[in-house]
Amino acid sequence: MSNPTAPTSPAFGSLETATSFTPTQIDARARELLAQLSLDEKLSLMDGDTPFWPGLAEMMAPGGYGSRPWVAGAVPRLGIPGIRFVDGPRGIIMKGATTFPVSMARGASWDTLLEERIGDVIGKELRALGGNFFGGVCINLLRHPAWGRAQETYGEDSLHLGELGAALARGVQRHTMACVKHYALNSMENARFKADVTIGPRALHEVYAAHFKRVVDAGVASVMSAYNSVNGEWAGQNRSLLTEILKEQWGFQGFVITDFIFGLRDAKQAALAGQDIEMPFAMRYHRELKGLVESGEVPLSRIEDAAFRILRQQVRFAQGRDPQTYRRDIVGCAEHRQLAREAAEKSIVLLKNEASALPLTSVRRLAVVGRLAAIPNTGDGGSSNTQPAYVVTPLEGIRAAFGSNAVVFNDGADPAAAAQMAATADAAVVVVGYTHEDEGEYIPPDMIPYFAPSFPPPTPEEEPIAKKILPGHGREEGSFSPGGDRERLTLHPRDEQLIQRVAAANPRTIVVLSVGSAVITEAWRERVPGILVLWYAGMEGGHALADVLRGRVNPAGRLPCTFPRRPEDLPFFDRNATEITYDLWHGYRKLARDGATPAFPFGFGLSYTTWQHADLRLEQSELRAGDTLRASVAVTNTGSIAGDEVVQLYVSALQSKVERAPRELKAFARVSVAPGNSHRVDLSVPVADLAYYDETRGWVVEPTEYEVAIARHAHDTSALTARFRVG
Repeated sequence: MSNPTAPTSPAFGSLETATSFTPTQIDARARELLAQLSLDEKLSLMDGDTPFWPGLAEMMAPGGYGSRPWVAGAVPRLGIPGIRFVDGPRGIIMKGATTFPVSMARGASWDTLLEERIGDVIGKELRALGGNFFGGVCINLLRHPAWGRAQETYGEDSLHLGELGAALARGVQRHTMACVKHYALNSMENARFKADVTIGPRALHEVYAAHFKRVVDAGVASVMSAYNSVNGEWAGQNRSLLTEILKEQWGFQGFVITDFIFGLRDAKQAALAGQDIEMPFAMRYHRELKGLVESGEVPLSRIEDAAFRILRQQVRFAQGRDPQTYRRDIVGCAEHRQLAREAAEKSIVLLKNEASALPLTSVRRLAVVGRLAAIPNTGDGGSSNTQPAYVVTPLEGIRAAFGSNAVVFNDGADPAAAAQMAATADAAVVVVGYTHEDEGEYIPPDMIPYFAPSFPPPTPEEEPIAKKILPGHGREEGSFSPGGDRERLTLHPRDEQLIQRVAAANPRTIVVLSVGSAVITEAWRERVPGILVLWYAGMEGGHALADVLRGRVNPAGRLPCTFPRRPEDLPFFDRNATEITYDLWHGYRKLARDGATPAFPFGFGLSYTTWQHADLRLEQSELRAGDTLRASVAVTNTGSIAGDEVVQLYVSALQSKVERAPRELKAFARVSVAPGNSHRVDLSVPVADLAYYDETRGWVVEPTEYEVAIARHAHDTSALTARFRVG
């Protein structure tokens, strides 16, 4: 049954049915379809359906990338729709879809149930807009806060990343296929097309791949390979990554797609390595794969494996869903916008609150300062850029909450004038941070000429299009999106000066950070009594900020990344490096090992109420391989305001034979507690999650003593602790 209100062809074509198939039936139906395909049709499943030059021109045009789903492998005669790709991750990038806070903000919520609900909305809106494949489960690890696309992921810890990524995938896949990306080691932006990342097996499996495995284990339909090279081989044609680890060790049943346009360098190597689809146009696979099969250089069995994987996922997600669920009018509807507001509220992190600076409950005149208060600032302008119907700015949200007559505004261009205005107010809110010009996706101006020799030659009809795109034919240098890896970890000097001037004029100054990851705050944080991290907060972010400022919402976000004091405490980072080594050490793990003190630790966040953790209990003190550690703790809201607490469980191996982090996050839970009430929180950790990776033996659980810490953050010296042994 088709969806009569979808703006394009049905997302799952004639495969769609309200009947739910068993896995065996899904496999049988996929094999039945496969048997009906010619060799040309099987090969057509493995690349984009759009011709290269017209497609590239369309994609490079303003708004072109988000104008429609990008289709690969449609076979109309059999009703096979192909994958119909739409990007994310802060919402569907097509016009009118709901814009949620960026993933880093949602990482600060530490709320997997919330993330699954967000995925549910994204999946519904995707299908309503004619897509069937969400390309926005981004879980690359934040190795260094200067990474330009930090905002697209959830944070610096592998377990935290994996749990939230799996939750998003589960939500999306209530309705349609999801894709987890970018596999693997894609934690640099400017050099991502040229960088070779060297890494050993232990760091790869423990730190940089474990979160991908969690999402694979959750049943994600697809994995996108990265642009960069890993140990000397491009990720898009890296057999170790795509076949040996992903498909063989992990048992991945879905299919692999390339990152767009530049993600595949050699058709033969990629096919043999396990790359299933080249996206998004008819490119190398389209030109070369048939000849490679006919010559015997790529076996037909590899083509049939890829085709079966692709068909199996399309059949799997076409079953058991009512097409009437996906009416066009659900896109960006009031219910979905309310969820965006809730997500923004739960994501805001209160870093500092001295002298009861917040909430602003008795303010008759409020000064709002900073240009970012008055402009839509939802994040990167690259492939994750959304097109919401509106964006509530901080200034608009504050005026709506406090009353327009009570709010005065200055954009901060003249710090002296801004300070003069702030001096006349009961409190001042300074909104500062970054925009897509400072951090985000980056395509160097030389990328088209760099790859042009491998592009298909244009036909005579396509020649005018190619001339407009290639250098020397009217393409302006630097015409691609700004962004990239950050130039600095501090705020812009003008913003730091603005904070200092306003704080000197008004002792009740609250700084609001609109950013994608950590900021060094040493130049000004001691001068202000209040600091909030708003992140890039989505279409309803202004209302969410106002709700926290006035105390309607009790902030409960916790940092998903370490805010350091010094750049020296972070791993080496060169945004132009073409060779780099990744190891076990970054974020809170590195600072703890080195004895360095962060400004604000991983997992840190304050509240308008107070909390007490007590009575830590372990179900067992002696465990064996295959068992599960079960811990519980009493969480009491000792204040007068209802709120949420994030309970974090860390584990230390006390007598390890290998170097290990002093503490590692192993479980977490967000819980709501009324004032004066207690709630017992249960947390569990499979003993298998305590293992380290040995190059020759694989995963090893050490028979030794371990310590559990129930902590407020990674560096919490007052954490509750208890010990257990694995025999």
